[in-house]
Amino acid sequence: MSKSKIFWGFNLLLALGILTFACQNKPAKTESKEVILKEEVASGVFPYGRLSTYGFFSGELNQLNPSDEVILYKPASSLFTDYALKSRFIFFPEGKKASLTSNELNFPQGTILIKNFYYPVDFRKPDGARRIIETRLLINEDNGWVAYPYIWNDSQTEAILKVVGGEIEVSFTDYEGKDQVINYIVPNKNQCKTCHNKSETLAPIGVKVQHLNNELEFKSGKINQLAHWTELGKLEGFEGEKAHPAMINYEDKNLPLDDRAMAYLDINCSHCHSAAGPASTSGLFLTYDQTDPLKLGVNKIPVAAGNGAGTFDFDIVPGKADESIITHRMNSTEVGIAMPELGRTTVHKEGVQLIKDWINSMK
Repeated sequence: MSKSKIFWGFNLLLALGILTFACQNKPAKTESKEVILKEEVASGVFPYGRLSTYGFFSGELNQLNPSDEVILYKPASSLFTDYALKSRFIFFPEGKKASLTSNELNFPQGTILIKNFYYPVDFRKPDGARRIIETRLLINEDNGWVAYPYIWNDSQTEAILKVVGGEIEVSFTDYEGKDQVINYIVPNKNQCKTCHNKSETLAPIGVKVQHLNNELEFKSGKINQLAHWTELGKLEGFEGEKAHPAMINYEDKNLPLDDRAMAYLDINCSHCHSAAGPASTSGLFLTYDQTDPLKLGVNKIPVAAGNGAGTFDFDIVPGKADESIITHRMNSTEVGIAMPELGRTTVHKEGVQLIKDWINSMK
């Protein structure tokens, strides 16, 4: 697919004045059915009502085979979402590139992040039959990033824009061969900002330099992701992997416990618990590079945990994970107690155990 075929009908949509949300549920057609990408009109045209309209994937939509215009990416560690597996892609507008300055990635207008959430029918066969639940798009429009949730139909032939989100019953066989059923929650458009919040503006979570400064297997071979973007002419400012921070995969039990715990807290908690996050007033800062024990919660009294604290006094009690508020909240699904507040309806048992092991290892 040529770069002129990622989006179609932009000029016609503008000419007709069809720029309202309702009209996006039935995309306009051109005689040639070719996509005309116009950067200056990127906002106002989105969102399309159907995922297929964007042209992100070639062949059958549910195979999620990326077209030539989108690039696979994968953060070193993944945010927990009720055990859903994820595939992620990024689209850079033609002729535009991201910049990396002071270890911050800045993306051009028109950039689109594409994240697909799915469940294998049997987790012991992750490459076998699967059910895709939703695809979330983050589009960098005129006024910044905007989130659009798309829910897949039962036949797995299409995903439809649902700004109100939804609740979907999902069944699967887990790694231990046990049958599981969960009520998967697709957040509504406005709820996305609850987690994707940086200084009160919506911002991506997984496309930070520390998450992407690692190798990934591409068709051309294994290469550092940021180096790959640079080679493709999609990134400037990358000075080599050793010049920028890099995180590990917290699931790798061969790596140091402290590093695994910090990687887990960063990807799952720091978007809120950081200086620019909505939980900045808590005094609990859980970024990968945090070294101040008090800011990590060690022997720290919570600012305003309310019922979330349970019967406990400190965020972290060294050597006593079962008396620490942080693991108490991670191990709950009750509204007002559970942390994170959104994005899960189940307890991440492995994640809780990791943080417990980390706390119990503290002297």
